[in-house]
Amino acid sequence: MGGRFGNRPPLNLNMETIIEQKKALRKQVRALKREMSPSLAQVESKKVISELDNLAPFNAAKVIMAFWSMDDEIDIKDAIIRWSKTKRVILPVVDGDRLLLKEFTGLSELKPGDLFSIPEPVGSEIPDPSVIDLIVVPGVAFSRKLQRMGRGKAYYDHLLESLSALRVGICYSCQLFDNIPCEPHDLAMDYVITPDELIYSSFG
Repeated sequence: MGGRFGNRPPLNLNMETIIEQKKALRKQVRALKREMSPSLAQVESKKVISELDNLAPFNAAKVIMAFWSMDDEIDIKDAIIRWSKTKRVILPVVDGDRLLLKEFTGLSELKPGDLFSIPEPVGSEIPDPSVIDLIVVPGVAFSRKLQRMGRGKAYYDHLLESLSALRVGICYSCQLFDNIPCEPHDLAMDYVITPDELIYSSFG
């Protein structure tokens, strides 16, 4: 990949185990993110949101699931508020080793969650998760083969496996690789959006 991060060292995929490879990649991505200025992160976030706003399946979706972004993730918090005016927006709530799904109904209805104090909706779980048309998925790293690697808790892997919604991974430029280490439970995306690339399967 060319551009600002084009000279970064390639991930060594000859390490002893996939778990070790993932650990190395998470460390590498953390370092790359630390090199980003706040202004660059803001610019890249806006580009990703613009691409997502123009994605036909996103526009067609009536119910989407998103995430309340952490400081080191594509910032979609303002976009969530905007999207909620025309769509139902579902956010995840950490409950032990699983994610509950609750509807975003406004900033006043958020409270700090158990994991990193990420704001989460109050209220009841949505009764039928199958109504979700599209999921905006965070990740530590994505590949041009539509692979995803998370933070290691497998929250999203378990959830995505139970839903048939379209999966759209979003990330900064420095989080995209040609290949990333994967395990059987690591589910592929239907789309991956970065500030510079829109990747999808030609068979989808």
